Amino acid sequence: MRNALASALLRAWAVKGLLACTLLPVAALYGALAALRRQLFRWQLLRALRVNAFVIVVGNVVAGGAGKTPTVISLVRHLQAQGLRVGVVSRGFGRDSKACQAVSASSSAQEVGDEPLLIARATGAPVFVARDRHQAASALLAAHPQTDVIVCDDGLQHYRLFRDLDICVFDDRGCGNGWLLPAGPLREPWPRRGVASAGQSAECLLVLNTSGIGAGVGGGGQFSALRALATVAQDRHGATTPLLDLNAPGRLPVQAVAGIARPEMFFSMLRQTGLVLAQTQALPDHFDFRQAHTASWSAVQLLCTEKDAPKLWQVAPSALCVALEQTIEAAFFAAVDQHIAAHRAAQAARRLSSDHGH
Repeated sequence: MRNALASALLRAWAVKGLLACTLLPVAALYGALAALRRQLFRWQLLRALRVNAFVIVVGNVVAGGAGKTPTVISLVRHLQAQGLRVGVVSRGFGRDSKACQAVSASSSAQEVGDEPLLIARATGAPVFVARDRHQAASALLAAHPQTDVIVCDDGLQHYRLFRDLDICVFDDRGCGNGWLLPAGPLREPWPRRGVASAGQSAECLLVLNTSGIGAGVGGGGQFSALRALATVAQDRHGATTPLLDLNAPGRLPVQAVAGIARPEMFFSMLRQTGLVLAQTQALPDHFDFRQAHTASWSAVQLLCTEKDAPKLWQVAPSALCVALEQTIEAAFFAAVDQHIAAHRAAQAARRLSSDHGH
């Protein structure tokens, strides 16, 4: 039922049809409340708080997965390659605990969230989770005071943490029908009017489209990325098998399962590799596989996303996962580097001025 409703909304958000029009009054209320909250930050009745690091927020304005977490991973790896000390903060959506805590490679997804766990394992960077991103960033800096850059996984609409650069990720859907939730997919109007008191501005915004074409949605520097699945499947011990070998004679039929925002995208990408899927099972985003009905899984080879794998392996140890590989154009990383360099130059100038008593 939940999946059917989600699918119906995704279809409705693509056009200004009957269902979308019916939801416009709710969207108007949502928009008014969101606008009021933004205005409270502009008036500084609510305050954004700074931390002693360059803060990059990676998120989206469109509900549903657009490639945000792979973008975070690619960005962290790039910054690490530049010799920068990088940390990551996240809300840790879907986790059981509400505490502010560090994420380690041995953490459970139920404790820290599936996306922060994936980021920690993929990058080796320190990762902290908390509902309040400023709290998470402060805890990270207390534990790792030499951190140069903090990347916030999600949180474009979380103004409490002052940011120095926003990265908004879009996919092939663009802005959909252009309406706010729930009549459309937008969490805020786009192009947006930034909350300057939280660090948002047109000059400090990069737009990345993960469908491989220029975003064409306005609102900032436009860059593109390509996404593709790895050619191998991996088991819980790290051993790999060529993806197409899963269809070899004598092997179990392949059933793909996905608890992500757009499961059909994963299934489609698997089929595009030439893999034959006997069955597919779409589950809600951040699905807890401890609640799954596992009786039918004994006669199939389960295949899942890298994000789902730590949770699925708890109940189906023989499952395999397929990583999503994202390639971002070099100009995007050059733009990020320019923002960081400009920030460091401004800091150095302020220190020099202070040292001379001005």
